[in-house]
Amino acid sequence: MGQAFFIQLAASGAAITLLVALAAWAKIARPSAPLDDAKARALFADEFPERSLEAVWVASDGAGALAKSGGLALVICRLGDGYVARQLPWAQALSASFRDGRLSVDLADVAAPRAVIALPAWPPKELAA
Repeated sequence: MGQAFFIQLAASGAAITLLVALAAWAKIARPSAPLDDAKARALFADEFPERSLEAVWVASDGAGALAKSGGLALVICRLGDGYVARQLPWAQALSASFRDGRLSVDLADVAAPRAVIALPAWPPKELAA
């Protein structure tokens, strides 16, 4: 092993250290804080500014939320380090699979095929009709 190998190894190590330090400083790849009611409403307002919310249900683990807006269900769920937002018919959200405290909503989207939202009960009695 020659001197060139050790120089290249040291330069590569320094570059990796610099990239790790940059990622730590920029807070890259850090998960979002869990959703609460206020943050969920703010995300819904950002993603669907033309929609008014009748009711919002936030997941007990903070990983998603579901809102009713007229005849639509608005869904926010965690995907990677952020959240994705989708809209679907309210009837589809009402008929979604609910097992073991988890609502599984089929979004029919290649990028986000399913939203799983932890809720105490589903469907809500006051809005099931």
